[in-house]
Amino acid sequence: MEQITSLVQIKGIRDGLLATFSDAPWEDQYLSLLAQIGERPAFFQGARLAIDVGSQILKVNDLVDLRDHLSERNITLWAVISESPTTEHTSQLLGLATRISKPRPQEKAHVDAASDDTALFVNKTLRSGTRIEFPGNIVVMGDVNPGAEIVAEGNVIVWGRVRGMIHAGAKGNRSAFICALDLSANQLRIADEVSAMLKPQKDPKPEIASINSEGRLQAELWHTG
Repeated sequence: MEQITSLVQIKGIRDGLLATFSDAPWEDQYLSLLAQIGERPAFFQGARLAIDVGSQILKVNDLVDLRDHLSERNITLWAVISESPTTEHTSQLLGLATRISKPRPQEKAHVDAASDDTALFVNKTLRSGTRIEFPGNIVVMGDVNPGAEIVAEGNVIVWGRVRGMIHAGAKGNRSAFICALDLSANQLRIADEVSAMLKPQKDPKPEIASINSEGRLQAELWHTG
């Protein structure tokens, strides 16, 4: 299974998710994408997906079949990037985009190992297109604007407003939490639990999001004392 899923690389971009396919038979690539979705259904729930198929020549039936299977999983196929004129023309016939916005430079922090008390401090506001990843806790002294993303294997604390996407406990830690002075995020994730979009509050108060005893993601007032 690991060999199959490695055929497709998935990353976040400004307009959703981008799946980049390797040079392999279409059937294998197709199964690889569905396998990854099956492993992390909550991550893909409601996603807008673009695919980069390289020089792969795809016909109408190929793309229609993929689009239908993605739709059944509440995933929208909206763009197909290809070096093949045939595939590009097919995509256009189906009303799919064949160009996407180039992702802005991502900011990533990588270390070989992180203990439970390892933290990355970010002393600025994160703007749209910025993505921060860290295998520990992340503390942001600023806002997380719409279109910005934070992915931490530990907890996430934001001393500011959250309007972007935050994923804590990214490797399955269901004890992780997310704190912010204004938690009106586009989406919150803890392990494999996903929240709905949170509306901006008129009178925001500090909140903490965690997985409750019923196994659901919930937010409540954050009492620092």
